[in-house]
Amino acid sequence: MKSKKIDWDKAKQLCEGLTEEQDALTRELVSRIADKWSLWTMAVLAEAGAALRFSRVMEHVEGISQKSLTKTLRGLERDGLVTRKVFAEVPPRVEYEITDFGMELLDQVAPLWAWVAQSVNMFQHARTKFDRG
Repeated sequence: MKSKKIDWDKAKQLCEGLTEEQDALTRELVSRIADKWSLWTMAVLAEAGAALRFSRVMEHVEGISQKSLTKTLRGLERDGLVTRKVFAEVPPRVEYEITDFGMELLDQVAPLWAWVAQSVNMFQHARTKFDRG
C-alpha cells in the first residue's frame, strides 16, 4: 500500500487559524463539493471545454432534476466555480462554463475520484462482508 505522509499538525493549525465565519464557510464548501451533483456537474462543464446551455448540462448529468441542477449551478456560480451568461434573446439563452478556479478544484479532487474508482472492488467486498453480518 502506497501512503503519503500527511502533516496533520499543519492541517490542524490551518483550520484552527480560521475565524468562526471562515470555518463555517469551509464546512459549507466541503459539503457542497461532496454533495450528490456538484462534482459531476463541474466535470461535465470541464469535459465540454466550452460554455453549455442548461439543457445540455442536464442531458449529461443523468438523473438530476431541473430543480436540483438549477440549485447546483447557482451554488457553484456563487462560489466562483462556474460562470453564468445570459443572452438577451427571445427566448432567453443561458450558458454555463467552468471557471479556472473550478478547474483548479477538479484538479485537486481528481486523484480522490480515481482512487475510489480503482478501489471499487474493495468497497464492494467490504459491503458484502458487512451485509453478511
